Amino acid sequence: MPLNIDKEVAAMKRMTVGELQSKYAEVYGESTNGRHKQWLIKRIAWRMQANEYGGLSDRALTRAREIANTSDLRTTPPGEDAAPPAKRIPGRAQLHPPAGDDRLPAVGLTIERVYKGVTYEVIVREGGFEFEGEFYKSLTAIAGVITGSHWNGYRFFKLDRKETSR
Repeated sequence: MPLNIDKEVAAMKRMTVGELQSKYAEVYGESTNGRHKQWLIKRIAWRMQANEYGGLSDRALTRAREIANTSDLRTTPPGEDAAPPAKRIPGRAQLHPPAGDDRLPAVGLTIERVYKGVTYEVIVREGGFEFEGEFYKSLTAIAGVITGSHWNGYRFFKLDRKETSR
């Protein structure tokens, strides 16, 4: 059965740090002292993909070493005049308004919702939504999967509110 990395990552997000450290040891063959959950998930996911599909080619590794040997490394942090990063508003960013419902972000963007301490991410797709590697036609179906009960999808993901004028 082929690797479904979205399902694997979704499962890892529900794991504890200790469980992730065990998974890391399983896929890398060595233990880690790392306790940063997102770092562990990214490293494990990369290794699983590399094991399934193959890692970087020899040519890519050689080129990466060349770049690393010739690049200048910054030895001081950026100055005080550096602009702060732009804030992202979860679930409400829109590049282009969709043709259908104006409550939804544009196709390809992510809707986030924290429910009972767990952050859930849904990607808006053409004709539906992607959640944990599965395609759903409605947000209501996804809200039902998350909560185990019936919810209005727009209300669950907090998309039902009218935008207030600024």
